[in-house]
Amino acid sequence: MDGQDLVRSLRAVGSANGLRSVRAGWRRHRTDARGLPRQRAERARVPGSAQGTEPLPGGGVVRFARSDLRVRVAVGGAVFCGWGGAGPEPSYALAGCPEADGRAVIEPDKDGWRVVSERVTVLVSRHGAVEFRTPGGLLLRRDLPPRWWDPLETDRAEGGSPAGGSRWVQRSETAADGAVFGLGGRASGPLLREGVYRLWNTDPGEAFGPDDDPLYITMPVQLVVADAGSHLVFHDNPWDGRVALRDGEEGAGSGHDRPGGCELRVDGGPLRYWVLTGTPARILAGWTALTGRPALPPRWALGYQHSRWGFGTADEVRRVAAGYRDRGLPLSALHLDIDHLDGHRVFSVDKERFPDLPGLARELGQDGVRLVSIIDPAVKEEPGDPVYDSGTAADAFVRDARGQKVQGVVWPGEAVYPDFTDPRVRKWWGGFYAERLAQGFSGVWHDMNEPVSFTPFGETTLPRSARHSLEGRGGDHREAHNVYALSMARAGYEGLRELRPDVRPFLFSRSGWAGMQRYGGTWSGDVSSGWPGLRASLSLVLGLGLCGVPYSGPDVGGFDGEPSAELYLRWFQMAAYFPFFRTHSSITAGRREPWEFGPEVLEHAGAALRERERLLPYLYTLAHMARRTGAPYVRPLWWNHPGDRKLRGCEDAFQVGDALLVAPVLEQGSNLRSLRLPRGRWYDTSTGKAHLGPGQVLLDAPLGRIPVLARAGAVLPVAGAGGGTELEVWAPATGRTGGGLLVTDEGDGWAEPRVERFTTRVEDGEVVVEREGSQKVGYPVRVRGVV
Repeated sequence: MDGQDLVRSLRAVGSANGLRSVRAGWRRHRTDARGLPRQRAERARVPGSAQGTEPLPGGGVVRFARSDLRVRVAVGGAVFCGWGGAGPEPSYALAGCPEADGRAVIEPDKDGWRVVSERVTVLVSRHGAVEFRTPGGLLLRRDLPPRWWDPLETDRAEGGSPAGGSRWVQRSETAADGAVFGLGGRASGPLLREGVYRLWNTDPGEAFGPDDDPLYITMPVQLVVADAGSHLVFHDNPWDGRVALRDGEEGAGSGHDRPGGCELRVDGGPLRYWVLTGTPARILAGWTALTGRPALPPRWALGYQHSRWGFGTADEVRRVAAGYRDRGLPLSALHLDIDHLDGHRVFSVDKERFPDLPGLARELGQDGVRLVSIIDPAVKEEPGDPVYDSGTAADAFVRDARGQKVQGVVWPGEAVYPDFTDPRVRKWWGGFYAERLAQGFSGVWHDMNEPVSFTPFGETTLPRSARHSLEGRGGDHREAHNVYALSMARAGYEGLRELRPDVRPFLFSRSGWAGMQRYGGTWSGDVSSGWPGLRASLSLVLGLGLCGVPYSGPDVGGFDGEPSAELYLRWFQMAAYFPFFRTHSSITAGRREPWEFGPEVLEHAGAALRERERLLPYLYTLAHMARRTGAPYVRPLWWNHPGDRKLRGCEDAFQVGDALLVAPVLEQGSNLRSLRLPRGRWYDTSTGKAHLGPGQVLLDAPLGRIPVLARAGAVLPVAGAGGGTELEVWAPATGRTGGGLLVTDEGDGWAEPRVERFTTRVEDGEVVVEREGSQKVGYPVRVRGVV
């Protein structure tokens, strides 16, 4: 405890929960002092010189003096590397281990061995360096021999290698021009600058901005974009770690480039990783094939949603819903925070303030508004509470090294935590979602699941020595922490699937890890209510999409404070193009309903809402494509042009699919937007003016709108005035063609969707639209732009 922690502790004593949190902090400290292994004298190790090889399907094993390296090319092109006997499974990230590509074999090379596949060549040196090169021989990544630390009394026979639980470090080199993205949800991205990034899911404890790191979702996933090609590397290890990035420097033609650098230090667990190469689209397709395709949200979840911590009563919920209805503003869902619970207890309802929650749900449902419930993992430690009693009987809660239940402090007070790394506990927890469905909720929102335990000093989570099942293997919180929320999401998703097998679950989670997209999406968490928070929101959505989590969005207006009318409107206009579109705020913050900011903001926010509704067929098509291919709805401008270096540094604009380009206003008082355009012709959707890229343009951005451009030749499915689907076609450039997709289904359930493909071309000065496989287009067509 430092001086700052001591001051926070003294302040916390003034409230009941504050005093409990101080006690919980000391309890966590004592638990770890007893339960963590004592630090012993160590010695550094390196693999040593190579001793030989053993061919295996897809590659083989290279044996070194003090470790071994397994290289395995999977069907689809992903390459697995595992040191010290580490294999691809067991893994929380993988949706299933892909088969080995039998065409890839290990063979001698001039300085070691090589494994050649269709998409990448892997070179292993005699001292343990590993290179990944394009089929043409261009270097993408070079991993230097790893280094790890073993207790002095450990020898190789006892597992003295990175797979034996030692802490380890791996240094890597990438192209001098390489740009790095990923590492989960980072508020300072999406382009990751030189610096150190921690891999430990963390509740910052207060509203955050671009300088705060780490946040709720960290992932050891890096997407590197360079002239030579793009690649993704994923270190499949959930232990606490740090990534130190170093920018490369080009030698200005001298040939003396300084490569980009990455140093990954991890406190334990296996040294194993996957590498995928290709275009960004191909990489994300391979990544989500490996870790699971993104869950498809029900269609209503792409509509606008409103939330507030502090609705307080059912009458207030009705009043807010009526406010949207009476003003003609589309509303898809209302979210109930912890204030609707009985004493903040999970799976409960405050009957005084919400006497008939199922009736309220039915009432709102008549206007097409659904209810979404918050669910926290912590269970109040109180005999008589049905969840606590049931969990105690099922032995479902995390215990310490002495077998005692681990206690923390959260909103309901003293609490215990389910061990979601135990399949039996996941099944038990998933059954409680029946209570939420019976109350009329249509979706769930997982919060506080890093997991959090309040404390004024130290880490706000469980003791690192807390014991977990880890699928029966056994281990402690050092390994389980980062996958805790992922396992909770799995419990909720599988529980909802079993309870309502014909309905697609709607679930989003504040925390998670690699593979979380299998179960749903996420949101920004408690982003600060300021212009820096607005910019951080965009960084998070773009960065998470590049890690395979396409469905996300921020708290519009920020979580804390009272945004100005201008800030709120600019946030609202930007978020209207994000997959998850929700206003939300703290119980101590200002309201977030559009009419609370005056008639001008109401008018312009209403226009943004109506445009969102008009684009729903397009957004729903993107949702289906994300499910099929892993491509995020919201993409960086370099997505289709990774070789354009100027686009790699463009962090203040984004594409929605391939058809739309959005340039939000991120600065106070600005009514102009400077924008770097990707290659091609782009139309301003407001004025119809055409702009030619690549190049810089200056666009008008009055308070009433932000610049949105459409790609020439694009076919956008949109909602027509009568509610049916229409095709908005933007004229192709002369001599060019274009096209688009429309994917439709019933909006929920699991039936196979209908996919329709359209093409556009110019013939005799007219724009011609055709549907693949049919002589009729089948939809009203509206052509925009100049031929």
